[in-house]
Amino acid sequence: MKRLCALLLLALACTPAARADSLRCGTRLVVEGTTRDQVTTWCGAPTEVQERRALRPPIIWYYGRPVRVAGESYIEVLVETWTYNLGPTKLMRRLTIEDGEVVDIETLGYGYPGKRKQRE
Repeated sequence: MKRLCALLLLALACTPAARADSLRCGTRLVVEGTTRDQVTTWCGAPTEVQERRALRPPIIWYYGRPVRVAGESYIEVLVETWTYNLGPTKLMRRLTIEDGEVVDIETLGYGYPGKRKQRE
């Protein structure tokens, strides 16, 4: 019995982490890997946009896996933080977009009243 419990705990510890947050826009679901253009088309313009530059190590893709390039060189990448205020009855979302692709989605607190930007 103890062995079974230990195996069960080990199996639970080895399970992959739960999927990150997402943002639903109509019938579309924005997840990590979605492009900036897709997000704008599906969800419209964000309520707030912040931009900054960050240095990242160069990566090449080899047989579908990312491989860091040897050396100490870095490339500059545009990092954008988009916030969507969905109104006072829904939770706000913050999307982090690096080099044109969603890399993180956070769920924030409830939104605030005011005009939500509509698709143009």
